[in-house]
Amino acid sequence: MIDHAHDLGAVREATERLLDAVGELDNAALAEPSRLPGWNRGHVLTHLSRNADALGNVLRGLPMYASSETRDADIAAGAPRPLAEQLADFRESADRLFAVAAEPADWNRTVTLRNGVTDSAARIPFRRWIEVDVHHVDLGIGYELENLPAEFVEREIAFLTERFTGNPDVAATALTDEDGRTWSTGGGPPSALVTVQGSAAELMGWLAGRRDGSALTVAGGPLPALPPL
Repeated sequence: MIDHAHDLGAVREATERLLDAVGELDNAALAEPSRLPGWNRGHVLTHLSRNADALGNVLRGLPMYASSETRDADIAAGAPRPLAEQLADFRESADRLFAVAAEPADWNRTVTLRNGVTDSAARIPFRRWIEVDVHHVDLGIGYELENLPAEFVEREIAFLTERFTGNPDVAATALTDEDGRTWSTGGGPPSALVTVQGSAAELMGWLAGRRDGSALTVAGGPLPALPPL
C-alpha cells in the first residue's frame, strides 16, 4: 500500500534540502555544467520547477505538458535566470504542487503522465520525490547517492526493477545488496540469469543511469544494458 501522505512529507524534506544546498551557490555556479549531458545547473533547477507544475496538472486530470516541445523550450528559457529567481520559482512551484495535493481527491484513481504512461495517483508524490532527490545528486554540489535516505534508495530500486521487468532486451537479472535484500528484473530467459551484487547506492545508481556499474560484482554474463529512462 502506497502512503501518499508519508511521501508528501518526504518530498517536503527533500525540497528543503535542495533549497538549502542551492542557496549556498551563486549565479556563476548555477551556470556551470551539471552531471546531466547538455544541461547546466540552471537547466536542472528549471526542470524541477516545471516538473512540479506538470505533476500538479497530472493530479488535476490535465495533460502533464502542453507538448514535448513546450517542455523543452520552457527549460531552455528558464535556465539562464539568476539564482534568486530560480530559488523563488522552485519554492513557489513546489508550494503549488503541495496545494493541489491537499485538495480532496481519490488517491486510488489512475492518472496519465507523459507519453501515455499511467500510474496510481498515490504514487505521484513518490515520483516527485525521485525527481527532487535524484536531480539534487545531478547538480554535483556535494549531495551523492550515498546521502540519499535509505528508504528512498530501497524503494527506487524496487521501482526501477519493476520498470524493466518483462523487457526482453534486458537479461534476466537478480540483484542483491550488502544487507541481503534481493530484487529481480529483466525479461530474458531464466537460463541466462545474470547476478549483480553491490551496495544499495551502487545498484540504484546503475539502474537509474547515474553509475556505470563498475563497482558492482557481476556473474553469469556481462552487466546487462538498460534502456534509457
